[in-house]
Amino acid sequence: MPVTDNQQPPTRIAALDAFRGFTVAAMLVVNNPGTWSAIYAPLRHAEWHGWTPADLIFPFFLFIVGITTELAPKEPRGIVRRGLLIVLCGLLLNAFPWFRLGELRYFGVLQRIGIVYIVAALLAYRLSRRALIGVTVAILLGYWAVLSLGPLEPPEATVAAQVDRALIPEAHLWKQAKTWDPEGPLSTIPAVATALLGVLAAGWVRERNVKMLTIAGAAGVAAGLAWGLVFPINKTLWTSSYVVFTAGFAGVILALWIRMLPAKPFDAFGVNPLLAFVGTGMMARLLGIIKVDGVSLQAFTYRTFYKPYLPPKLASLLWALTFVLVWYAILLVLQKRRVYVRV
Repeated sequence: MPVTDNQQPPTRIAALDAFRGFTVAAMLVVNNPGTWSAIYAPLRHAEWHGWTPADLIFPFFLFIVGITTELAPKEPRGIVRRGLLIVLCGLLLNAFPWFRLGELRYFGVLQRIGIVYIVAALLAYRLSRRALIGVTVAILLGYWAVLSLGPLEPPEATVAAQVDRALIPEAHLWKQAKTWDPEGPLSTIPAVATALLGVLAAGWVRERNVKMLTIAGAAGVAAGLAWGLVFPINKTLWTSSYVVFTAGFAGVILALWIRMLPAKPFDAFGVNPLLAFVGTGMMARLLGIIKVDGVSLQAFTYRTFYKPYLPPKLASLLWALTFVLVWYAILLVLQKRRVYVRV
């Protein structure tokens, strides 16, 4: 399980911490609006094909996972241990607060991060750079070929959805769909390629090679958009075009951060990402369960302090930003006390 430690982890790059922290903060804004009925378009995920800024957040995480895998390598036993602990954190978060194991969702964001980390880190540990490039290309082309065996819509008809239903009992699928899971087993395979692209970019990050990060990133964005014309960019399916496009986008943003953007205030989120993810997830669940005047505490605070005074979308956004600021204060105190939660 995660433990607290008063020693800051080694091999830190301020720009990478800031980029990770920005990604965490953006995730909190997207996942915690004041109301789901009033959200600005960039903060909504694409309904199916296509992308919005919200769809960049998860692949940014995995790209960063790949970079840190290369910058701070571990031996195989440590890799497996760390990845399984991340998966366990995801399962516990899915079960919280009722822990009804009969309807526990098996997959999720942390589960995908843990699985992808294990696979990508073991590959990076064993293979040369040239071999990693070959594996990445094989994953992307192979996944394209597999998904092409069936339709790409509607969601429940895709090959990925069929695999989800074949491998996961209905009670343990994503509750919003019940016929497929956005973090299911088949679509986790191309997510490994996202992390491997991070591994391949890690050397440029270590050397602060802004030029190569920018060139490679821009090429990835262009290639992903072009590929998307025949194999649509799709977050839920984690299509190969989506992998290339979002990894390229991450490279460009990281280059910008290395060159000119400040580390603060986002580094407070960036050095404690696991605590931020699990802690905010638990708090959001509790805010939705605790009742005040017949409604959830989350709805009560939104309707009392935000909705009456502001346009709906702005009120919803400000509630989300308040949630982020509360957690920024918590994480800033921990950072100043040099307390980090890690696996």
